[in-house]
Amino acid sequence: MKFTKMHGIGNDFILVDALGDNAYETNAYDISKKVNHRKFGIGGDGLVLVLPSKLAAFKMRMFNPDGSEAEMCGNGIRCFAKYVHDKFLTPDVNIKVETLAGVKELKMSLKDGKKEGKVDSVRVDMGEPALKRSSIPMRGEEAEQVVGETLKAEGEKFEITCVNMGNPHVVIFGDNISSVPVAKLGASIENHKSFPKRTNVHFVQIVNSAEIIIRTWERGAGETLACGTGACACVVASVLNGKTGRNVLAHLPGGDLRVEWAGNNRVLMTGPAEEVFEGEIEI
Repeated sequence: MKFTKMHGIGNDFILVDALGDNAYETNAYDISKKVNHRKFGIGGDGLVLVLPSKLAAFKMRMFNPDGSEAEMCGNGIRCFAKYVHDKFLTPDVNIKVETLAGVKELKMSLKDGKKEGKVDSVRVDMGEPALKRSSIPMRGEEAEQVVGETLKAEGEKFEITCVNMGNPHVVIFGDNISSVPVAKLGASIENHKSFPKRTNVHFVQIVNSAEIIIRTWERGAGETLACGTGACACVVASVLNGKTGRNVLAHLPGGDLRVEWAGNNRVLMTGPAEEVFEGEIEI
């Protein structure tokens, strides 16, 4: 299997052109577990398949290291955009991509602004956040929003805000997130009985009204250097809690993302995508 290793601010993925071979899609569960393994495989936070679509230019499917499928991946879709453009699968810099979370609109910026240049950054229209409890999904009495609700985990009580950006997110605010035991708390909350589809978990520190710092535990992947949908969820949560404005620079361990919750209720995320190397692996 030919592949390209890519990353979006440290969130790394294995991209595979599956436009002409459905065997990769059919066996994605097993392939993802093998190739994402950091000791016995290529190593990554996810397997991303480039597939044909009847609804858009392409279809993206992303599989976590444990083999489970994610509805959407913000950093992964930026890598996807760079892949299809830089590998000459499309000459367009504005494309639509089908995902399990709906069709997403992507706008690519090229290096040095040159028409023949490679993709430097990508802006993704992530769509509207879903805030109802049943949309997260989260068990309990239906509510329009889950903001500042108490959740018990690992013998502690946390005030959580929940946002669905095509996949579920729990956001917890703190004053010094560098000391948070992300692996312990993240794993516990990810698998909490309140979340029937499990959840991503984010710990957020407010810098000022236009900047936040994020640490992330991703569902099915563990602690990662970045999470695109998560950064969007954290900005939405910050606005809902009156902590920031609607245009925020999110600092993640792997780098920065610009996130805007626009007046039309759609969330726009802009960030880089990088190719690391190409290769082949026997599967």
